[in-house]
Amino acid sequence: MSELLIRECTLEDLPVLKVLSEKTFTESFGADNKEEDLKVYLEENFSDEKLADELKNEHSIFYIVYYRAEPAAYMKVNFEEAHTEKGYENSLEVQRIYVLKQYKGQKIGRSLMEKAIELGRCKGLDYIWLGVWEKNSAALSFYAKLGFVKTGEHIFVIGEDRQKDFIMNLRL
Repeated sequence: MSELLIRECTLEDLPVLKVLSEKTFTESFGADNKEEDLKVYLEENFSDEKLADELKNEHSIFYIVYYRAEPAAYMKVNFEEAHTEKGYENSLEVQRIYVLKQYKGQKIGRSLMEKAIELGRCKGLDYIWLGVWEKNSAALSFYAKLGFVKTGEHIFVIGEDRQKDFIMNLRL
């Protein structure tokens, strides 16, 4: 049996998804943001109601990764109507991809991106796009190694802090 299991989330996964969402976001960005801004972001984006609505959206898919039977990571992808920004026709958006700190280095992020690429190709899409914080050098390097290129920028708001994300695309 493989140590890694990636499966699509359902509403029954909401409690696990909520914990993964809050913990991975805090691990990733907590040290670089004010506590009050982080708190607002977590409350606005990872409430039970908000996550349930996102899980019910037919144009979004969440995947949970179990590593050795423990929840380790998740990814959220969006299609057309669910894109967080307009103007990216015939594409797949990777809105969220997060791995718990203790599981980094296990190639989980790569496995999730391979899943996204496979999904995009199966649906006949032209490219995958995502936003990544300009100061997240590890993520920028990871995406560049996969062939993503910077194609633009947008603002990502955490609480009252407006941060710059780079938009990166991968042609399929």
